[in-house]
Amino acid sequence: MSEINSLPHFSLFIDGEFTKGVKGHKILSTNPASGKSWASFSGASEEDVNQSIVAARRALNDKSWTDINATGRGKLMMILADLIEDHAQVLGEIETNDSGKLIAETVTQTSYVADYYRYYAGLADKIEGSTLPIDKPDMHVFTTREPIGVVAAIVPWNAQMFLTATKLAPALAAGCTIIIKASEIAPCALLEFAKLVKKAGFPNGVVSVITGDAENCAIPLTSHPDIDRIAFTGGSETARHVIRNSAENFAVTTLELGGKSPILVFEDADLEGAANGLIAGNFGASGQSCVAGSRGIVHRSIMERLMEKIEEKSQSILVGDPLKEETHVGPLCTEAQISLIENTLASAKSQGANIRFGGSRPNNFHDGYYFQPTLVECLDHSAVTLQVEMFGPIMSIVPFDTEDQAIAMANDSPYGLGSGVFTNNVARAHRVSKKIKAGICWINSYRAISPIAPFGGYNQSGYAREAGLDAIHDYTRTKTTWINMSEKPMANPFVMR
Repeated sequence: MSEINSLPHFSLFIDGEFTKGVKGHKILSTNPASGKSWASFSGASEEDVNQSIVAARRALNDKSWTDINATGRGKLMMILADLIEDHAQVLGEIETNDSGKLIAETVTQTSYVADYYRYYAGLADKIEGSTLPIDKPDMHVFTTREPIGVVAAIVPWNAQMFLTATKLAPALAAGCTIIIKASEIAPCALLEFAKLVKKAGFPNGVVSVITGDAENCAIPLTSHPDIDRIAFTGGSETARHVIRNSAENFAVTTLELGGKSPILVFEDADLEGAANGLIAGNFGASGQSCVAGSRGIVHRSIMERLMEKIEEKSQSILVGDPLKEETHVGPLCTEAQISLIENTLASAKSQGANIRFGGSRPNNFHDGYYFQPTLVECLDHSAVTLQVEMFGPIMSIVPFDTEDQAIAMANDSPYGLGSGVFTNNVARAHRVSKKIKAGICWINSYRAISPIAPFGGYNQSGYAREAGLDAIHDYTRTKTTWINMSEKPMANPFVMR
């Protein structure tokens, strides 16, 4: 008990106030770089969840929020964006300590996330309805868009500031209220972020930030009758539970799930660019990305040369302390990820796969959850490393001979989130990208994002589209208004007009 009381503590944010929760439940957070506790945070109870929803429902209809017009909401969001940018270093350091992500990425990504709020701030007063050319005489008919209501946003640990922005920004722009449920694995950055929400001046109850386990937090939140919309990012199995819970409230639900993304490298590709793309897609963020390009599908004629180039480049990759700017690959977030990787690699070797480099924990780290960047040479597409989402720095490469074969391999997956194509043939780039069943396709690049570009997948990668112009409409409902312009009273009530 003395240890938990001596560590930095992060509280829940409910109805404009920071609280340790009704039951005062404290949870330790582990620093993946050391494997030791570095902070504590409050875990929400069902009572806390209910309080946040009651506050959100009240705020949705309260004049303190409804009297702020769309332009005013945009101005509040601009203030929040500036605060995020100003506090990117602090938020980044907390996220790095909490999740093990590189400080170079957490600070940069948090700073860039501010632009998502600016983008949707600009859209806030551009949510338009329309006048309909109705086929009824003497009728004036128009549509308006209204806030969908109270939103539950379920956010994972691996890119929490980014994946919060893609939900919170359009929700606020549309005039909704929102409860953000941060992952209990590493929630501290979002609990700290709540301080900026309060400082920006949003009315109490408009935004709450909570965290906790499934039984006490996630299930009561996603099944509550006052939740109008659920925006979920996470794993497929958890998503199934969310969908079942939403049957209790019929909340509009969108899912942004995992992936096993293919990167296709054709014989005419620039090998330097392709090698960098594969490294970015697999070793960037220590491989802990839902769009990790962990299925390298490479033309047989260049496969050996490409693997040699990747191996050469990987010799200079520095595995180490995520708080150091020079580090390229930090620890994984949990011990369970390493166990999954080790078991999957063992199975792959029994199938005949060849570990070209890596394949184990580094010898020079006795603490923390580190794993070496690894290249797996696969005999064919049945290799287990090409099937299992490991969430670690594991690159698997398999050969192909024809374009049709490459496309078939790319689509031979239950997922469909990201994809990449490396080729200098523009016609092929268009042709192949059109045939790949994935929500995103990068050509001669990989792992680029923007608030302007929609992000989402096909199949078991979910069906949400976050970011981009259309995402704001997902946080609205369309109302159709009919006005009888005739001087005559309404006619026969038993005949539909």
